[in-house]
Amino acid sequence: MDPEVYARELASRSIAEGDPTGWFERLYAAAANGAAAVPWDRGAPHSLLAEWAARSGVTGGGRRALVVGAGLGRDAEFLASLGFDVVAFDISATAIASAKERHPDSPVHYVVADLFDPPGEWRGAFDLVVESMTVQSLPEPPRRAAIGQVGPLVAPGGLLLVIAAGRDPETDFAGPPWPLTRDEIDAFAVDGLRVDRVDELREPDDPIFRWRVELHR
Repeated sequence: MDPEVYARELASRSIAEGDPTGWFERLYAAAANGAAAVPWDRGAPHSLLAEWAARSGVTGGGRRALVVGAGLGRDAEFLASLGFDVVAFDISATAIASAKERHPDSPVHYVVADLFDPPGEWRGAFDLVVESMTVQSLPEPPRRAAIGQVGPLVAPGGLLLVIAAGRDPETDFAGPPWPLTRDEIDAFAVDGLRVDRVDELREPDDPIFRWRVELHR
């Protein structure tokens, strides 16, 4: 079965059962057993993250970074290569175990954690937080609640980088995933965060586009 179709079927079933995040573990467990493929496992950092890093010339210098919904670690490993002290978390225990197995000598701190109940010591603790394509995988509810959980993790003077699929409010899209509207993008601006740059990347005749957004505290 096509990996994206299989993932959507798992997600739809999990959501129907009242467990909108449970399908992540099911997908990663199936992939670990060789029974499925993770559709977003492309073995490289997200192109919009890599382009942002190249454009900004960012270096970690030992500063702390957090990757939300880290999956198999592609973005986390990239940030570590730039010199960040990286914490990468996922709600799926199998995803975290697979990431550790894939990157056995990694300096990244891979952690099983839930965005809806993150460790208290993470609040305001990270100079860079990367939310790439994670909250868009959730229906509404609880998508708005998930958005509100991300910003408080950013340290004073820190940066939140959001990468997501996007849509205009009048565009219907049967998820998962559910591309984010501008209103949902603006909802990341909590706890003193402000939207400083919005890249709205569109292709001709395609109603679904891509967001790359920088928010600073």
